[in-house]
Amino acid sequence: MDGAETVRTTVGIWDVLLWGVLPYLTLAVVIGGTVWRYRYDQFGWTTRSSQLYESRLLRIASPLFHFGILAVLVGHVVGLVIPKSWTEAVGITEGMYHAMALGIGAVAGIGTLVGIVLLIYRRRTTGPVFMATTANDKVMYVVLVGALLAGLATTVISVFDHSVTDYRETVSPWFRSIWVLQPEVAAMAAAGLSFKVHVLWALALFMLWPFTRLVHAFTAPVHYLFRPYIVYRSRDARRPGRGAVPVRRGWDPVGTPDRERSRTRRQEGPAA
Repeated sequence: MDGAETVRTTVGIWDVLLWGVLPYLTLAVVIGGTVWRYRYDQFGWTTRSSQLYESRLLRIASPLFHFGILAVLVGHVVGLVIPKSWTEAVGITEGMYHAMALGIGAVAGIGTLVGIVLLIYRRRTTGPVFMATTANDKVMYVVLVGALLAGLATTVISVFDHSVTDYRETVSPWFRSIWVLQPEVAAMAAAGLSFKVHVLWALALFMLWPFTRLVHAFTAPVHYLFRPYIVYRSRDARRPGRGAVPVRRGWDPVGTPDRERSRTRRQEGPAA
């Protein structure tokens, strides 16, 4: 698919199952599970926020995790979707690319990992939050942390072990080939073991995604960033028959002399 950019090797039956069949099975589960969840469990489509129980640690851990995972996602999109020839065409050499990927990826990955560890610590040590933790949540945390650790491991190994095949010549062409229904199984089979482990953890995470609290990412309130401001205007209303006295806002005090005199005037009617 990508010509000289793709590294291939011999393919066995397990390669076909893991890199040619499993990705489409994962897509089917993600799409079907999301549709099912939306149709039959809309009330459960939530993060089940526990901020009411504890907010001090949450204010630190939640931004770390969410901004970190967003940076990790952007990095994966750049590395997997944009071909190697495109970055070289705009003057970004392979050394420059890997230096940026290592620096930004390491910061984003560590930030995400610290955020999720703090969230797990908070959930384990805060009584009401721990009581609200389901078995589903525990499995999700294990798989999520496993995927993060596998990703960080691939980064470290690719830096110190120069014998590892470049993922932009193996994993990236395979990933792009999935979406055109022509999976480059041989390209993924040629990837290093650490990358294969990372991909398998990621596929497991995506298969769990629709059935966990992570599903709320599909309905993130992005439109809030683009909606117009709500403008509030006040009206200088006048009391009829009282001249230019403006109407006082708010509720009338209960049991005060002003309220009692107003009630008496309404009962007696207009003066003769």
